[in-house]
Amino acid sequence: MNYSHDTYLSPLTWRYGSDDMRRIWSEHHKRQLLRRFWVSLATAQHEIGLVSAEQVADLVAHQDDIDLARAAAIEAEIRHDLMAEIRTFAEQCPVGGGIIHLGATSMDALDNVDALRLRQSADLLLSRLAVLLAELAGRIEQYATLSTMAFTHLQPAEPTTVGYRLAQYGYDLLVDWQELARVRDGIRGKGLRGAVGTSASYAQLTGGMTTSAAELEARVLDLLDLEAHPAGTQVYPRKQDWLVVNALAGIGQSLYRFAFDLRLLQAPTIGEWSEPFGAKQVGSSAMPFKRNPIDAENIDSLARQLAALPRVAWDNAAHSLLERTLDDSANRRMFLPEAFLLTDELVSRATRVIRGLVVRDEVVARNMATYGVFAATERLLMEAVKAGGDRQELHEVIREQSLLAWDALRRGAANPLAELLCRDPRITRWLPVERAAELLDASDYVGDAPARAATIAGLLRDAAASFGQPDAEN
Repeated sequence: MNYSHDTYLSPLTWRYGSDDMRRIWSEHHKRQLLRRFWVSLATAQHEIGLVSAEQVADLVAHQDDIDLARAAAIEAEIRHDLMAEIRTFAEQCPVGGGIIHLGATSMDALDNVDALRLRQSADLLLSRLAVLLAELAGRIEQYATLSTMAFTHLQPAEPTTVGYRLAQYGYDLLVDWQELARVRDGIRGKGLRGAVGTSASYAQLTGGMTTSAAELEARVLDLLDLEAHPAGTQVYPRKQDWLVVNALAGIGQSLYRFAFDLRLLQAPTIGEWSEPFGAKQVGSSAMPFKRNPIDAENIDSLARQLAALPRVAWDNAAHSLLERTLDDSANRRMFLPEAFLLTDELVSRATRVIRGLVVRDEVVARNMATYGVFAATERLLMEAVKAGGDRQELHEVIREQSLLAWDALRRGAANPLAELLCRDPRITRWLPVERAAELLDASDYVGDAPARAATIAGLLRDAAASFGQPDAEN
């Protein structure tokens, strides 16, 4: 069970995701949680007189003695992974081994353990997402007033600010953070429901006693610090997995959009932003001059993989026939840890990109000078009409001169639109040349973008502070 790179290993084992997230989804941690479940069950059963204190003490004494090699050897013989772990634990407990898993079915243990792992993983991600929100808030505030050309249909449109553009990504991630927090708070275990969800085996155990099966379940759940779904079959409702993975895919969706935009903005045709690039970093094996946006491309690649996983969870929930089928078991071993590890890597990588994001003010200003005048014609039109001009006639004047300006830009010349309009008598009839030139400077034509950016930054800081994250430095 000691693997090396001589065999296939998932990139999530060593390349993507954090050690903290891998630990949560490790076999060792899973078996620790299984033993915690069995100790909790035995403790509750001792409290109502079903097992002895000595038996419980024996289980507690060996609770951390995980022996994966022995469990694997037993599983190879009996072909049942949970029973293999039960027998491994029982071999270590000469006094209490005989009462491990009393009254339970496999999914009583496994689904409660999975609920604990889902919750632990969500908590880890929420804390890391809070760091990203704080970093974004700092960047939004830093660039709240820096005017930049906005694009619609991938064409220059009107100015916005760099901070307000960043605020769009921040707001999407804030929604994702809230959704993951909501889903996390709704994570429930199976409880003690037995083979088909009726708790019949526990009712048999507690028959004739003053404690009911429901009370026994409540005590075990209290020891696990877990709540249970009010309805379930042999398993907890598989809709829970779908809700969790959907929330993770939402984070991937938001980061995909940010990374894709960054790739566009890093292209030399725009050139305003770039991801951090190390002093010794190599961009291409063939072309030494290249500075490829490898982090942004990696984010988009991993997010695309993450986006495919909710479908598997959807099928599991939809095909959970009658009181349970086993056709979800194998894929849940893969897609649940994969979804969390992918998201973990996405959030971590995006945080590094935001922290080291390069915004080239001089390129932003150059693009504004080239394209901003087109956007500024809107307010020129409004002011000329307010001065008495005909809106339709003036619209046609601006259209004609704009087409001439676009032709000049395509030939590689500077944008002549401001000059064309300022010397057109159909414009200067209504506005002095100086006033027309002032209106055609679009650098301050950003409306309330700075204020809105500041508002979003404040919301992100509030969310980050709720997880105790320090403010990011500008």
